Amino acid sequence: MRIGELAGVVGVTTRTVRHYHHLGLLPEPERLGNGYRDYTLRHAVVLARIRRLTELGLGLAEVRDVLAEDAGKDLVEVLTELDEDLARQEDAIRRRRERLRALLHSEELSAEAPVSPELAALFSEVGEVIDSPMAVKDREILAMLDTTASPEVREELIGLLGATFATPGGVERARTVYALLDALVDADPDDPRVDEAASALADCLPAELLPNTGIDPTAPTAPTPGIDPGPTPHDSFLRAFYADFAPAQAEAIRRTLRILTERQHDGGAP
Repeated sequence: MRIGELAGVVGVTTRTVRHYHHLGLLPEPERLGNGYRDYTLRHAVVLARIRRLTELGLGLAEVRDVLAEDAGKDLVEVLTELDEDLARQEDAIRRRRERLRALLHSEELSAEAPVSPELAALFSEVGEVIDSPMAVKDREILAMLDTTASPEVREELIGLLGATFATPGGVERARTVYALLDALVDADPDDPRVDEAASALADCLPAELLPNTGIDPTAPTAPTPGIDPGPTPHDSFLRAFYADFAPAQAEAIRRTLRILTERQHDGGAP
């Protein structure tokens, strides 16, 4: 048989046959005097078995193990590993579908969706303050941390924020702080309202929140004159973080973090 005839009999492409030759899965036949490969029934049997194994979901490296006889894993071992892998995939798909169903059955999807169920619940609880432009930025940053933080850090962060909003007057205080910060959008960093906004924001946030932000208020946000050690990932993120806000808003956040840091050193006293 020619290569096209072999491929047609087994139901694969000639490119697939050549690829299996290249990987050593399918032995190359002898060539006739005219240079054409002469495939036998044995080649068709092996090629058909490779097709059956790949259709089960085995990778080509696993197929090689099965075909290697004494040198490789036996079929039972490979199929057992495949079954265990499929079980893990089924579990992952089930969890993803549960999240999708929760999103589809939610009354309203936030602009930051999808987020974890815990963060989605927090967003729902404080939905009345989302009209604030500064609140929208907060939600975006929280959604980013929801993705990048470890499960332990994410749980602690959301728990601290949820407890803050759940305290009597917590949502109203947040609304007031967002209004103060929104008002700074066109202000100068030395505007006296910056201190007012920083103090109000610091009073809204627990000092324990600071380590989970990943932001060090004492870290430089610009290179020291005459010294260029090169930006670290932390410095680059910090500059990008502050650059996302208007200058006066960024200064208010810096002062807030400084206040929280001082309170941590003082044992949490306001």
